[in-house]
Amino acid sequence: MPTAVIAGGSVAGLGSALALSRIGYRVVVLERAPNPPRWPPAQAVPWWRRPTVPQGMHSHTLTSLGVRVLRERAPEVLGQAAAAGARTFDLTRALPPGATDSIRHPGDDALVALGIRRSTLELLLHRQVRELPGATIRHDTTVDGIELHPAQARVRGVVTHTGERIPADVVVDATGRRALSRTWLRNAGVPLADDLSSPSGLRAYSRFYRLKQGTYPTPLNRGHAVGDIYDHYAGVLHPGDDNTFSIALGTLPDDRALSGLSTAAGFTAAARATPAIAPWLDEDISTPLSPVQVITSPPNALWGTAGTRQQPVAGLFPVGDAACITNPLFGRGMSLALAHAFRLADLLAAQPAVDVAQRRAVARMTEEMFLPWYTQSAASDRARIARWRSAADGTPLPSKTPSGTGRPTTEDIAAAAHRDGTVWRGLMRMLMTLATPAEAFADDAFLARVRQAAPASLNRPRQPDRDELVHHVLEAEGAPL
Repeated sequence: MPTAVIAGGSVAGLGSALALSRIGYRVVVLERAPNPPRWPPAQAVPWWRRPTVPQGMHSHTLTSLGVRVLRERAPEVLGQAAAAGARTFDLTRALPPGATDSIRHPGDDALVALGIRRSTLELLLHRQVRELPGATIRHDTTVDGIELHPAQARVRGVVTHTGERIPADVVVDATGRRALSRTWLRNAGVPLADDLSSPSGLRAYSRFYRLKQGTYPTPLNRGHAVGDIYDHYAGVLHPGDDNTFSIALGTLPDDRALSGLSTAAGFTAAARATPAIAPWLDEDISTPLSPVQVITSPPNALWGTAGTRQQPVAGLFPVGDAACITNPLFGRGMSLALAHAFRLADLLAAQPAVDVAQRRAVARMTEEMFLPWYTQSAASDRARIARWRSAADGTPLPSKTPSGTGRPTTEDIAAAAHRDGTVWRGLMRMLMTLATPAEAFADDAFLARVRQAAPASLNRPRQPDRDELVHHVLEAEGAPL
């Protein structure tokens, strides 16, 4: 039985353990955080401290891709999530009123999302892996490096922070945004391929709440969430498991005028000023569960070590964020990590020899999977950063250069989606990670529908403008106006 050592016990690492164990691997998960409590999820999650996963304390969702992976590959985890109070949302309920093609279509059953806190999902995955025959999870253990065969063409094990050597046929880097395989390779003398990188331009402020009655005070205007990405900030609310929900407010990282969002008073004032979110904060509806958590998102990155340009080292496989990071505003991270883990296992099952050919095949699969999402996220972030920067300090928006293709923009598609149900489904499949932008939008018939859709007159609640939002935050803090 071959052995896989997995560095990292979060979503990507635990998903990899599940996937690889099912194709005959003995798995050893090495996780630097402490063991989680063995209590029921409702009691364990608040006490499970994850200082090694700072993003774990922020808003998350599981998109349609992640739900599909669990349905097909780990239905027991999906069942346990439901038992823990996670809700599955039918996204077609958010189909705009008056849109064409509103009757149920084939494929609509895939348009679902799962409302669950990241810590709850990780706890359920952890318990599933812990019970697997031939699986071991070791906590308080850090992987400091890899050992290579003399020719440096294949891994033969890892070295922990204590100097312990653990042999392995394959090593999975599930260390998340740290992507430690880059350091391991560099220290082993293997040249690193160049990365693709682009700024995410986001600082996120999150806070968790619990509903007092368990009923939602408003419909979910995004199908699985409430709120939007506005012209100078983001305000989105995500329902979670066990009658919880989280609110995430996003700004530019250097937006000092809104630094007061890090305080409970400033955060609450901004959330209450966001029309779609305000009703959820009524004292009869919910109560806070956590302080405000702050995190600056790393750049979008497609790590060169995960792709085809990297000098191949057989048996070393970055997974999830250790292969590619995209802006968390899109909510794709957990879903892409689970999908990547099971695609890796499928490829290793079809091509079991641990050699350079196998490593090249995994690199091609990884690039094909992540490059479209990196490209979409980088382009979207550039446009949003320019828009938010203009609102914050008056920087002129860059003039649009005609593409010459005559193809509708994403903004055109979003506007048409309010009138055309087929366009809406295409947009939603892209947003929920079921189809890449090219797969969702490249069809000529789809683009024709976008062009033919009558301009939508959107009746959206008015969000606060820039000056109003800053005023609300400063006033709540007691700062001079």
